[in-house]
Amino acid sequence: MSDRSPTTPYDVTLCVEELRAALALHDIKLPSLSIHLPSFAGKYGHTQGLVTLGNCNMATARALAAVLKKTAGEE
Repeated sequence: MSDRSPTTPYDVTLCVEELRAALALHDIKLPSLSIHLPSFAGKYGHTQGLVTLGNCNMATARALAAVLKKTAGEE
């Protein structure tokens, strides 16, 4: 899933909102989910833009793991 095309902060904002909405479908909230603005500061080739997933408590991590396992068919 490596897309090397230049990314704008707006593109990353849309990605963050899409991820937030998908997580919300499973009642999962990552409070620190955001754009990693420093990833746009450097001028080293293509700007990729990063998404900060941040920290979450164990209950949220377990809920996220359960959803990922279920989606992968590994219940």
